[in-house]
Amino acid sequence: MKVTGKQKNSRMCVICGMDNPFGLKAPFYNMEDGSVMTKFMYREEHQSYPGRVHGGLIGAMLDELGFRACWVKDDSVWGVTMNLETLYRKPVPYGEELIGRGKVERQTARFAQVKSEIMTMDGTILASATGKFLLMGLNQIAQNAEVHEELHLMVEDDVAEINFGSGDGHEE
Repeated sequence: MKVTGKQKNSRMCVICGMDNPFGLKAPFYNMEDGSVMTKFMYREEHQSYPGRVHGGLIGAMLDELGFRACWVKDDSVWGVTMNLETLYRKPVPYGEELIGRGKVERQTARFAQVKSEIMTMDGTILASATGKFLLMGLNQIAQNAEVHEELHLMVEDDVAEINFGSGDGHEE
């Protein structure tokens, strides 16, 4: 699937923060179908049981994908998670490249409902979530004036497509 644009990263976010030594440093891309996608890899320090990623970090990625799906149409939209209903389908491994995808299902001026998922490179869905986000101004979320610099880090790359196969219950 073709990439239509790249989203900005932050400095310290556990999911997209480029300066966070414990973070995923995940890049996010706007896709031609209106979704947001990322290719990323959890590391051993993200585990719960050996060989499996901690459920909280799985939920954090699904949450990030949900919010970033709102940025596909308008990157000036900010918000906070109201709820996130997560379904853990299969163990999520670390040390293996994965795909994350989020897409807005419904959006109004104040709310967005989004579906997100984490899958293997062959398209097998490992975890999914439906989330509701309250859309609000960045200054309402974080009163610190330095927040704009923290959250607007563009890391250029040459990713033009993200391809993955069809797996359990997913069609590309």
